Amino acid sequence: MRIGVPKEIKTNENRIALVPAGAEALIGEGHEVFIEKGAGIGSGFPDALYKAVGAKILPNADKVWAKAEMIMKVKEPIKPEWPKIREGQVLFTYFHYAADRALTVALKKTKSVSIAYETVELPTGELPLLTPMSEVAGRMATQEGAKYLEKYFGGRGVLLGGVPGVPPAEVLVLGGGIVGTHAAKMACGLGAHVTIMDTNLHRLRDLSDFMPANCDVIYSNRQNILDRLPLTDLLIGGVLLPGAKAPYLVTKKDLKLMQPGSVIVDVSVDQGGCVETTKPTTHENPIYTVDGVIHYGVANMPGAVPRTSTLALTNATLPYAIQLANKGWKQACLDDDALALGVNIVDGKIVYPAVAEAFRMKWEDLAPHLE
Repeated sequence: MRIGVPKEIKTNENRIALVPAGAEALIGEGHEVFIEKGAGIGSGFPDALYKAVGAKILPNADKVWAKAEMIMKVKEPIKPEWPKIREGQVLFTYFHYAADRALTVALKKTKSVSIAYETVELPTGELPLLTPMSEVAGRMATQEGAKYLEKYFGGRGVLLGGVPGVPPAEVLVLGGGIVGTHAAKMACGLGAHVTIMDTNLHRLRDLSDFMPANCDVIYSNRQNILDRLPLTDLLIGGVLLPGAKAPYLVTKKDLKLMQPGSVIVDVSVDQGGCVETTKPTTHENPIYTVDGVIHYGVANMPGAVPRTSTLALTNATLPYAIQLANKGWKQACLDDDALALGVNIVDGKIVYPAVAEAFRMKWEDLAPHLE
């Protein structure tokens, strides 16, 4: 199979979908790998490293898209890339369709095959291709929140860990999954007082067993959230419904309960955000203020630490990419139910229910498309 890796063109996105070792593994399986010139530089992987393992460097994105039977990316194709997509071409990347109607409509029109990292799902419910980036984003959420609590950025001027004689910051984490757990670990490690909320009692029991003493674990409901907001210095949103739009747990009117200069970092922004006032921002302009509360809504947070993120992502995606390349997408999905759940759009048809539900569009079963 011919596999193409174009340079990411989303604002300040420095990751690349495949490290040289990954390219070497695919080439070792008998496939061709085409890398756009300079695509890996932002992550610290110059063209020479790809050439050394047998990948071909192409001068621009157009040539990569034209050559490839399967495109590997990090972020969803953005508008300038849509015309490059061909019918039947396999795209393996993060899509987050449920938060973007325009992208969904555009990719349906291409009649390509969209396999979304974020909806590949194991029988245990684990999302193996979302996990590494959720780990990065969760840890970064605490770092960024701590920064924007500083007075220079308009924050309350609160140090997360406090000092002897002065209480630490109050951190509220909505969602006890991968993002929430890693955000809470970082905040606890810095000495903050942390509250994690989730609706999964089994998960709450697990968190209660391994989180440190400065972390409280509380069941998530409307009243409990409202009770905590007036005390909260930093709110981190880590809610995820696989492939679907995130529910609003904090509304615009709820912001009036929060202290001026408090900070919201909504990692759920890729799926629409779990705070009603969340909107996507960029690394260049990461924050905005609503009712005195600072909002951080960068939709590609791991792009700020591309070296770590690229290595972590390729560790997770490469085994699936090899399956797709060796068997073709149809057979690979027939052989692996987890991978089949990653298929969102095929031949202009939405085959992932949560995406169809998000926009009240027609859904079709994937099975006939695998025949």
